[in-house]
Amino acid sequence: MKTYTTSEFAAKAQVTVRAIRYYDEQGLLKPSGYDASGYRSYTDSDFFKLQKIMSLKYLGFSLKEINQLIQGDTSRDILELFDLQIRLMQKKIENMRQVEQALTHARGLVEDKGNLEWDEVIHLIHLMEMENQLVEQYRNAENVSVRIKLHAQCSKNPERWYSWLLRQAKLEQSKDILELGCGNGELWKKADSKALKDKRIILSDVSAGMVEDARNSLLQKNQVNLEFLQFDCENIPFENQTFDRVFANHVLFYCKNLGRALSDIRRVLTSEGILCASTYGSRHMKEITDLVKGYDKRINLSEIELYEIFGLENGERLLQEYFSEIELVHYEDELMVTDADLLCDYIFSCHGNQNEILCDRKSDFRAYIAQKVEKNGGIRITKDAGVFLCRK
Repeated sequence: MKTYTTSEFAAKAQVTVRAIRYYDEQGLLKPSGYDASGYRSYTDSDFFKLQKIMSLKYLGFSLKEINQLIQGDTSRDILELFDLQIRLMQKKIENMRQVEQALTHARGLVEDKGNLEWDEVIHLIHLMEMENQLVEQYRNAENVSVRIKLHAQCSKNPERWYSWLLRQAKLEQSKDILELGCGNGELWKKADSKALKDKRIILSDVSAGMVEDARNSLLQKNQVNLEFLQFDCENIPFENQTFDRVFANHVLFYCKNLGRALSDIRRVLTSEGILCASTYGSRHMKEITDLVKGYDKRINLSEIELYEIFGLENGERLLQEYFSEIELVHYEDELMVTDADLLCDYIFSCHGNQNEILCDRKSDFRAYIAQKVEKNGGIRITKDAGVFLCRK
C-alpha cells in the first residue's frame, strides 16, 4: 500500500499540514504508521477518514461530535455516515434555496417600493438562523425516528401508541384540535383522514426544523386539513377557548415553566375541551438502563429523569391546580427486542452521556448488546406509559 508523508498527504488532499497535525492531536485522524525516523506516515485509507472529518465539519458538527460519529469503520457505519451526510446536505441545499428565494423577493420589493417591510427582514433572519440550527434539528429528528422505529417494530400491543392515543381523545366529538410539540407529525401519519375531514388541526413545535419535517411528511399524504406553526407551548398565540382538544404527547416534561404552559393550555381550551397529556412512569424502559449500566456504570441515558418533572406518578398532582377533572388511562404494552442493532441505535439516540463515554468503544458495546440478545433470545422491556385526560 502506498504511503505518504504528512506534507505529501496534505498536498494531495489540498489541506494544510497544520490541519492534519491538529486532527492528529485531537484524536480524529491518527497516522497509519511512522517511518524509521519517527515521522507520520499516511495511506490511501486515511483519505476516507479525512473526507468524513471535512464533510461533517462543513455540515456544522463540532470536533467532539465528529469524534463520536466516526468511531468504527465497519461497512454498516460507513454507509450510515454517507447517508447522514447526504440527508444533511439535502437539507442544507433546501435551506439555501429558501434563502435565495427570500433574498430575490426582498430585492424585488426594494426595487419596486423603495423599502422593505420588517416582516420580510424577520423572515430572512429566521431562514439564516435555520442553517445554524440545522445539525441540532437533524439530530433531534433522527433520534425521534430511531425511538419510533424501536416501538413500532417491537411492541407487543397490536394497537399502536398513536392510534390508541387518538382513540382516547374521542375526536369524533371535537372540531378544533391543537397539538403541542408535534415533532415529525407521527401522531397523524396513520390517522383516518376521512374522519378528520371537517376538523381544523394545528400542529405546532418550538423547533422550526421539526415543523418543517412534519409539514413535508404529512402534506405528501394529502392531509390538507392540517396547519403548521412554530411557537412555544408556554405562549400559545390563540384567543381564549379556541380548541376543544389539545394534545401534549410526551411534551410537558420539557417545559421550562410547566405552570405557565398548563395555564396557557387551560386558557385556549373550550369549556368542554380536553387536554390529552401523555407521559411515562419510573418503570418505563428500565431494562435498557440496567443493560447499559451493566456495561459501564457511568452511563446515564438521560441527563435528568423526565418522569420526575411530569410523570405518571406525579402528573395528577401537578394538573390539579389547573383542571377540575383528571383521568389517567394506562397504555398496556411491552417490547420484545431481538435486533441488537436496533437496540443499540435506540441507546445512542438518547439524551444522556452514552455517546461521550462509548466514543471509542462503540464496536465493543454493540458486541456486548448482541451477546445479551442472543443469550436470552431477545430482551423484554417494560413500557410504563399513559395519558391524562383533563377537563376544566
